[in-house]
Amino acid sequence: MGKETGFLEFERLSESYEAPQARLKHYKEFVLALEDKQASQQGARCMDCGIPFCTNGCPVNNVIPDWNDLVYRQQWQQAAQVLHSTNNFPEFTGRICPAPCEAACTLNINNDAVGIKSIEHAIIDKAWAQGWVSPQVPSKRSGKKVAVVGSGPAGLAAAQQLARAGHSVTVFEKNNRIGGLLRYGIPDFKLDKSLIERRLLQMEAEGVEFRPSTYIGQASDARDDGSSHISPEQLQADYDAVVMAGGSEVPRDLPVPGRQLEGVHFAMQFLTQQNRQNAGDRLKEQINAKGKHVVVIGGGDTGSDCVGTSNRQGAASVTQIELMPKLPEQEDKALTWPYWPAKLRTSSSHDEGCERDWAIVTKSFEGKKDKLTKIIAARVEWVRDEQTGQMKMQEVEGSEFEIKADLVFLAMGFVSPVEQVLNAFGVDKDVRGNVRANTDDYKTSVPNVFAAGDMRRGQSLVVWAIREGRQCARAVDEYLMGASVLPR
Repeated sequence: MGKETGFLEFERLSESYEAPQARLKHYKEFVLALEDKQASQQGARCMDCGIPFCTNGCPVNNVIPDWNDLVYRQQWQQAAQVLHSTNNFPEFTGRICPAPCEAACTLNINNDAVGIKSIEHAIIDKAWAQGWVSPQVPSKRSGKKVAVVGSGPAGLAAAQQLARAGHSVTVFEKNNRIGGLLRYGIPDFKLDKSLIERRLLQMEAEGVEFRPSTYIGQASDARDDGSSHISPEQLQADYDAVVMAGGSEVPRDLPVPGRQLEGVHFAMQFLTQQNRQNAGDRLKEQINAKGKHVVVIGGGDTGSDCVGTSNRQGAASVTQIELMPKLPEQEDKALTWPYWPAKLRTSSSHDEGCERDWAIVTKSFEGKKDKLTKIIAARVEWVRDEQTGQMKMQEVEGSEFEIKADLVFLAMGFVSPVEQVLNAFGVDKDVRGNVRANTDDYKTSVPNVFAAGDMRRGQSLVVWAIREGRQCARAVDEYLMGASVLPR
């Protein structure tokens, strides 16, 4: 695949960014995609490795060597067709996926991996620019109706696949706009929302109906923001199948003294508000970091997004702390390849300005007149328990210290879907509070009801959500029709 000696001739070329001082002035995307010649050269680095571990490392099993070779040969339209054969929304994954495919790249054993994500980004952007992405309207309709609850990547992928199989699909979303996590969980500077809008237009042309501002659940749990309400019983009566594809939305809390102080917020409250404001919504009250000392607790992507958003709002300082110890900057590839390695990752938001610290436990929040002013923290070390073999945290004696803080964002992950929704449907749950369903047929314990994405597997990546949405769509199609031609 690619050029036989390309991996020897060409070095990895990563996408470039707009300078930090310039991009901090706006909320627009700032990644500068590869030019055609650059992408072709990067495609040439793909080795004829025999066993493409990248394809297995990719949750949607993208046929990566094939489209790398097509880009190398400048056969862009064919590359876009191959890319779409496994991924409904490569413009999303080409921007926000952490690229486990690159960790699994054979070249990554002793060199820099092929820039798979940047090539994917280049392919789909060119496909849209050239008009190669068009609605795939089914030739005949099945007469079956499917309801999809949740409009994140899992719900959208399931809806699009089912519509292309000829079913009448309606997507229900509790928020005022379609997109779920893509819309309100990911900052605009990482994913421009116009990318969602053009996909929605394609899906509408394929026959998908969207119902935003619609809460599915018991009336007692319905929101008081003007949203309409539909009970699960009514949904099951009106549709031949229901797909539960909501997110894992319950955030992990930090129940320490002072948690109730003004200034301590869950990360998603902060991120959602900024996205809504960017979209033109008028907010009665908005969390604003301008001129404030911000502390982000949690070292993952959500925490990084809080860093980038805080800096754009004009924070006086931003500090990100993490309970776990600092990871090495370079993994031992001989031990980790082809799996996703645990190593220190520095995001573009960190480069814009952020102090980072590790192995820190938050002991309490303190303030004056009910307003947060500081965090009381301590350093910890992780030691292995001799009896159980598990790693346990121990506070370092005499290590307690203060961090000045006007705002704290809790970005420590999500523990489960919203319990009220699962209870309303009456589905069985697993030990983590997710919907109990397997990946063979995605069926829940309730007849005609299926589950996919974070609501089934727990907090995960967008690319995993797309995979589950596609596989669930095939399972629903088989259930309705007895067989399916949809890819799994």
